[in-house]
Amino acid sequence: MVREDLRNVAIIAHVDHGKTTLVDEMLKQGGVFRENQAVAERVMDSNDLERERGITILAKNTSVRYGDTKINIIDTPGHADFGGEVERVLSMVDGAILLVDAAEGPMPQTRFVLSKALEMNLKIIVVVNKIDRPDARLDEIADEVLELLMDLDASEEQLENTPFLYCSGRAGTASFDPHGEGKDLKPLFDTIMSYVNPPEGDPDAPLQMLISSIDYNEYVGRIGIGRIERGTIQVGQQVLLGNYHDPENTRRNKIVSLLQIQGLQRVPAESATVGDIVWISGIENISIGDTVCAPDDFEALPFTKISEPTVEMTFSVNDSPFAGQEGKFVTSRQLRDRLMRELLRDVSLRVTETDSTDAFRVAGRGEMHLSILIENMRREGYELGVSTPRVLFHEVDGKRYEPIEELSIDVPEDCVGSVMEKLGSRKAELQDMHPQGNRTRLTFLIPSRGLFGYKSEFLTDTKGEGIMSSVFYEYAPYKGEIPRRSTGSLISFETGEAVTYGLFNAQERGSLFIGAGVPVYEGMVVGASPKAEDLVVNVCKRKHLTNTRASGSDDALRLVPPRNLSLEDCLEFLADDELLEVTPKSLRIRKQILSNQQRAKMRGKK
Repeated sequence: MVREDLRNVAIIAHVDHGKTTLVDEMLKQGGVFRENQAVAERVMDSNDLERERGITILAKNTSVRYGDTKINIIDTPGHADFGGEVERVLSMVDGAILLVDAAEGPMPQTRFVLSKALEMNLKIIVVVNKIDRPDARLDEIADEVLELLMDLDASEEQLENTPFLYCSGRAGTASFDPHGEGKDLKPLFDTIMSYVNPPEGDPDAPLQMLISSIDYNEYVGRIGIGRIERGTIQVGQQVLLGNYHDPENTRRNKIVSLLQIQGLQRVPAESATVGDIVWISGIENISIGDTVCAPDDFEALPFTKISEPTVEMTFSVNDSPFAGQEGKFVTSRQLRDRLMRELLRDVSLRVTETDSTDAFRVAGRGEMHLSILIENMRREGYELGVSTPRVLFHEVDGKRYEPIEELSIDVPEDCVGSVMEKLGSRKAELQDMHPQGNRTRLTFLIPSRGLFGYKSEFLTDTKGEGIMSSVFYEYAPYKGEIPRRSTGSLISFETGEAVTYGLFNAQERGSLFIGAGVPVYEGMVVGASPKAEDLVVNVCKRKHLTNTRASGSDDALRLVPPRNLSLEDCLEFLADDELLEVTPKSLRIRKQILSNQQRAKMRGKK
């Protein structure tokens, strides 16, 4: 049976090329909202972090109706760190809309997601988005995309038949002509209908469905999301659950509830058939990659292996003098439960126990991946200490191999020299360099370690105009030492409250992270020193008053405004002997050994 009344498509692209905005317009024109309904921008970015950062972190499902056909749309993340999400959801669709920015052209993540889609033999529709940008390069972009398809060994059919559309996601228009102005998204909907294959399968055959994604709900536990490959599923049905990599280990279960997506709502359904994307609950410990089958006919489906993590950090119980003052969850048991709960949702994450019961090694796909987890935990009321990020090395034939990233940089012409100099010292190798208007596109291969702490330097060097993005490339032999940080830390001498007089004296030694009235403790980092070694400063020092001098007789002390560090800035700044104390209200960088005397003794021993 061919389901002409259904199409399943994913939207894939590099970060910030307008996926979620385009989905908004597809929903509006697909009649999901009433004409007069007030709709938030980027309605698919449902959690606060996604809205604040303007990025998609979790793949989302929605559906629109076009005529008599239901089109299931999956909006995927653009960041390489959430590539695990993209790999999984592509197994649920028959086609992919590849979005490319009309000015930036194909970027590293475009290449990454397109290669995954081609591996799975999906039908690709290329959409050049943001054609209303003043710096759009409409005539060149199509050639760049075709070059990329050839690079990725696309078949003759894919090269000749791939349709190209030109869209403005914000205006909600699409056209086949690069310089023509469309009226609405009808050309895009028509292309999906004519080019993407409808799902096929036998609705009367025994049930078979691959779980591609997991949701979690406090009330029903784990919810499996997947597409039905064959057969029909019903509420209350007995099923057999197993995994392709462990076919012997199967278990019987019952489908307690069944949901399908309509617009942005999940709607209960009594049954679903071939090609439908459904949510099922009631199966304990259901996991990504499991196959749900009819009890009398178990046949597991192969599953894309998720890429291994490349970066790890140590998450530990907060043991600073201010521990427990701001958070609700502070014990090792609560920290462990929360990390184990995250594993239920996130397949790209690895959590391992350490020798200490108070610390856990957490590995992920990149700094961004782990910083999102830290930020989420912080908002939920957790307190924890986080170590500096470290890359995960591989041993091959007794040699040490490390992860290498493909780094793409887009900068104004006058910044190229400083960027190349900085990256050269971080063991980056230039692969390609070509001008684009008055900007230059550079491509490097660089060890993942070399990118730690580089972003803020990069933004300073390019006066905020540079764009950089990276994607995992391969494991290669260890490239040698890379200097981590050229500056030292300013460390608080005692516990107390920072006062203007003490800060005024300290700011002559470097740049400060705190202002007056902020509580500090011994061993806490209060600023950055321009010299390589750490300096201990007393920010709590008050001016001594005598009979001959009143407190207000000197000139008012002027403080330089402190540098406010975000979570990413803090992680970039961390040295190997430092920790980041994360609480719901504060981010404090501190030394692992808080006592200034003990640290001095350790240095003496070395």
